[in-house]
Amino acid sequence: MKKKIIVIGSGFGGLATASRLLSQGYEVELFEKRDKPGGRAYVYEIDGFKFDGGPTVITAPFLFDEIFEAAGKKREDYFKLVPCDPFYRIFNAEGEKFDYNGDHEFVLIEIEKWNPDDKKGYTKFLKSTKAIFNKGFVELADQPFLSLWDMIKVIPDLIKLQSHKTVYQYISKYIENDFLRKVFSFHPLLVGGNPFDTTSIYAMIHYLEREWGVHYAMGGTGAIVEALAQLIREQGGTIHLNAEVDKITVEKGTATGIQLKDGTIHKADQVVSNADVAFTYRHMVDEKDRSTYSNRKIERMKYSMSLFVIYFGTKRRYLDSELEHHNIILGERYRELLSDIFHDKKLAEDFSLYLHMPTKTDPSLAPEGCEGFYVLSPVPHLDSGTDWKTKAKPYRDAIISFLEENYLPNLEENIVVEHHIDPLHFKQTLNSYKGSAFSVEPILTQSAWFRPHNKSEDIDDLFFVGAGTHPGAGLPGVLSSAKIAEQLICDS
Repeated sequence: MKKKIIVIGSGFGGLATASRLLSQGYEVELFEKRDKPGGRAYVYEIDGFKFDGGPTVITAPFLFDEIFEAAGKKREDYFKLVPCDPFYRIFNAEGEKFDYNGDHEFVLIEIEKWNPDDKKGYTKFLKSTKAIFNKGFVELADQPFLSLWDMIKVIPDLIKLQSHKTVYQYISKYIENDFLRKVFSFHPLLVGGNPFDTTSIYAMIHYLEREWGVHYAMGGTGAIVEALAQLIREQGGTIHLNAEVDKITVEKGTATGIQLKDGTIHKADQVVSNADVAFTYRHMVDEKDRSTYSNRKIERMKYSMSLFVIYFGTKRRYLDSELEHHNIILGERYRELLSDIFHDKKLAEDFSLYLHMPTKTDPSLAPEGCEGFYVLSPVPHLDSGTDWKTKAKPYRDAIISFLEENYLPNLEENIVVEHHIDPLHFKQTLNSYKGSAFSVEPILTQSAWFRPHNKSEDIDDLFFVGAGTHPGAGLPGVLSSAKIAEQLICDS
């Protein structure tokens, strides 16, 4: 009789794990609290507009290909990926731009506009990140760190790769120009980290993008969610929607299933949680059953920043603007703003933004003649004490006013649909501890073995996937966590 696995949550980690385990012959049931799958990748549909709720930067597409191949399918038959060029357009506070893609000569030409002397340094930086990428991603990203010995074995390599340095310190060894240092150090923000605190191992994200490119899924990231959900159903898996898990049932130190909010109990041989790790331990497992992850330990861990995101659609197009598909708009303050967000936990009056304009690539996401956007601003998590019920509107107004003044003329009068999310959404809807957007912060002392493990130390037959466990946030990390969970369950 084949084992039954229950997966809690239908984010990319949960979906990928469910399909992988079905391909291995397990019986799999997935439980999702919301009305459709996706987790942070939930899709908002408003008056003919489609807005991807979460991740929009698709890298390492082979990780998706592997899931479909394991099921005997072809990913291309389910959704189409197209390359983004440039990967990003990055603006400084004065509106001057830098385009970045996978063409080395093109990037050198862009660098020359800012500081010709940095071309040689960038080439050296790129060469050095290959070694970090080979160790951090190729060798270790899909390997579990379950014992201290696993960590000790790689410490010499981590020392050699200067992991004690931060991403910004590492970049600064090679790049002199202040703006270019920001251009090549922002990547940790994509996984919830501060470039001034995050270990230089995360400089590998830059190389990873160069290796496989940055892609967009036609129909939006939601098209990938739909494809994975369809695949799971075709494989014989079951997806329960509007099914909120109240707790994981534990008997004699072993996970035996789940209990829903309505009191229904579902038994399983093993449980995989794609819910936030801290929330899972804190709210789904009785404290008497977890000596390692006590409430005190959970509270003492450091968590990523949160996000304020405005999804908006306009009744006109903005193809005559300087905007690309992915845009990063840096404010006058960089280090100081990040310190406000990560260290002082205070909501600043200024901001740096990520502006997503997917309809430039895929007009199908909006009615004809319209444009769809989302603009994202990193903000502190709920330890800031910010009252978002009163602060959301003025913060929204400041961002829209800034975009209207600098990038999208007459924006306010052209907005026809709008929705926003803030740290309260991450806490209340996504069950993210402290309202953090990326779970556990990716600092050195919370990476690899020091990060919450993919296999629970406290409870047998309980496993974790997603941003809060090893190897971390971002689609490559989350999809790699699914590979680890598959391996651990198959070996158990």
